[in-house]
Amino acid sequence: MDLEQISRKSLLGQVLRLPLRLIPPQMTMPIWLGKLAGKKWIVGAGRNGCWLGTYEYQNQRVLEKTLKLGNTVFDIGAHAGFFTLLTSVLVGEKGKVFSFEPLPQNLGYLRKHLSINSITNATVMAAAVSERSGMASFRETSGSYQGGISSQGTLQVKMVSLDELIASGEIPVPDCIKIDVEGHEKFVLLGAKSLLESAHPTIFLSIHGRPVYQQCCQLLESLGYKIQVLDKPDGGELPKNLDLIASYPG
Repeated sequence: MDLEQISRKSLLGQVLRLPLRLIPPQMTMPIWLGKLAGKKWIVGAGRNGCWLGTYEYQNQRVLEKTLKLGNTVFDIGAHAGFFTLLTSVLVGEKGKVFSFEPLPQNLGYLRKHLSINSITNATVMAAAVSERSGMASFRETSGSYQGGISSQGTLQVKMVSLDELIASGEIPVPDCIKIDVEGHEKFVLLGAKSLLESAHPTIFLSIHGRPVYQQCCQLLESLGYKIQVLDKPDGGELPKNLDLIASYPG
């Protein structure tokens, strides 16, 4: 059961979460379920589903089926590192994970999680990813999962382009890219257009907003990618926020 799928406002959601509120946020817990079972997680770093092991469970399963030992993965919008931990396990010692995250608080948790779990195949990139390199204004919110690049932001962060980083030799060509950047998805893809055209990495994309969905699909399909929406509802229009996988035929 994915606790995050149960509304916090419902009676069931309130009852299930009540005992979880008693756990100190600074406490380190073993992750209960899934491929990360036994790994360590700081309770206050993210949602309870992280240390329970149920966080975005469907996306976990899709990654498990897709990634292979020795793969190179980019985790863009890594937050506190749940999917960085997962992909580091899935690709094994010979694989590599590059974890991109601009927010200082999240970076602290991310580095701590890698340290307490003795993860040696993941590299932290303290930057936001966009269509070009430089500096950008970042809008912070009360929730650590939200926020993003915005002209109204008050935090200045480093901004990088995947194409420029690869051309400089700073990072290798990836087999898979996971992107969760709160509405900035199109710009991440634009900054990786040469990479997508030449290497065709598989892309896991969390979409925030229907216009962004249309823009990303149009760009990816123009590059020859096939789009599959995960957990697509039967009939009716697509939800505002959704996850998809883009793969290159053959």
